[in-house]
Amino acid sequence: QVQLVESGGGSVQAGGSLRLSCAASRYIVSSYWMGWFRQAPGKEREGVAAFYGSYGSAYYDDSVKGRFTISQDNAKNTLYLQMNSLKPEDTALYYCAASATRAVRNWKRTYEYGYWGQGTQVTVSS
Repeated sequence: QVQLVESGGGSVQAGGSLRLSCAASRYIVSSYWMGWFRQAPGKEREGVAAFYGSYGSAYYDDSVKGRFTISQDNAKNTLYLQMNSLKPEDTALYYCAASATRAVRNWKRTYEYGYWGQGTQVTVSS
């Protein structure tokens, strides 16, 4: 069983920055798919960014490209999401997710991930 604990959320003004962290309970960050998702009130959960540690590959939704950066610290077994130039539309509950296998076909799909954190709230005011 894998436990994921997010932190780093908060309230910022538009244009500001936040860094989210996701601490995993065991050694998976460097080997499995890890993703950041977000869910705004009344909307479906959507994929924001993903990282495949085995290849060192990062993937981003078009809405955050150039503003968000996903990274990992293997020694700390922690995944990060650096969010810059935040916009009010980035306001959501952000979740960390980890795949249960290495075979992920579509990183944006929630069903690809077997483990989820509890979420951390990000609020961006205009």
